[in-house]
Amino acid sequence: MSIKLLKDYPYLYETHLHTNQGSACGRNSGAEMAAACKEYGYTGIFVTDHNWGGNTCISRELPWREWMTLYSRAYYDAREYGDRNGLDVFFGMETGFDGTEFLILGLTPEWFMENEAIRSADIAKQYELVRNAGGIVVQAHPYRVEPYIPAVRVFPEYADAVEAINAMHSNPASRSHNDPSWNDMAVELARANNKIMTAGSDIHNKALLGGGMAFRRRILSPADFCQALRSGEDYVLTDGERWYDSAGEIIEG
Repeated sequence: MSIKLLKDYPYLYETHLHTNQGSACGRNSGAEMAAACKEYGYTGIFVTDHNWGGNTCISRELPWREWMTLYSRAYYDAREYGDRNGLDVFFGMETGFDGTEFLILGLTPEWFMENEAIRSADIAKQYELVRNAGGIVVQAHPYRVEPYIPAVRVFPEYADAVEAINAMHSNPASRSHNDPSWNDMAVELARANNKIMTAGSDIHNKALLGGGMAFRRRILSPADFCQALRSGEDYVLTDGERWYDSAGEIIEG
């Protein structure tokens, strides 16, 4: 199975992806996820496993550099596959604060290695550190309601972007977290606060949903991705079924 891309936006990127090497809820390795995404039609992916504040499978008791080494393994395995097979693989992280989660995009494992302060940062400090380093903070699935989330909390003041379209919420093939109204509210949150909108699948196994962000050109690097979003470059969002413009309006599907 492969996704049908829009003619003018042939470069599709998955921005929210988990593996079993970093996330306890993941089911496949970084290399396996990369191969599935390549076959499906993605140009690139961000590997965004859960960190110590979420459902990680890496011991929280490890020293920082050892923790980061193990945590990054899925990314490096995925990138090795990508380098051999024409898939762009970028590093990311899903951070957790008592059930409220954020995606950090645009930074490298090397940056994290040298910035252990991120480990003890609260939501406000996380934003400061990531912004100063040139990355982007995205509040992930802000209105999701599940037992592992004690309360819905939104922090537009500490995020550059909102995950407006989470494929888990609205793609009919989703097996969990399926409530399209959560996306509708996320779109409104982004609009009300003049925030960038992103989209991703929040995928945990090779049964892909096809969510993500598609551009008119190939993204050159994580920093290029951040610059494209900040500069207002043209892109579209998808949950694998419908296509939306960057303001969250349905344009096809």
